[in-house]
Amino acid sequence: MTDRSHGIPPAELDDDALRREMTHLHETRHDTVLGGSEDALEAHTRRMLELENEFLHRLPAEAAPDPRRTRAGSREAAGQPVTGSG
Repeated sequence: MTDRSHGIPPAELDDDALRREMTHLHETRHDTVLGGSEDALEAHTRRMLELENEFLHRLPAEAAPDPRRTRAGSREAAGQPVTGSG
């Protein structure tokens, strides 16, 4: 039997459930950091990383940064030349 004490494995969630789980975890992060036990924070962190890694793997287009939030995109929007890698 699969251990589900920390939730359904991210690979078994459909895309919408994965999004909901990530949203909920991010909503509860602050409270866990400030008021959770060391074990709770460790479990929360582990689950958050599992969900985020699955999201990045499965839905890379949704995780791509807005071009305006990159150096090249900011320079382009400001009318500056975009060069090389920086």
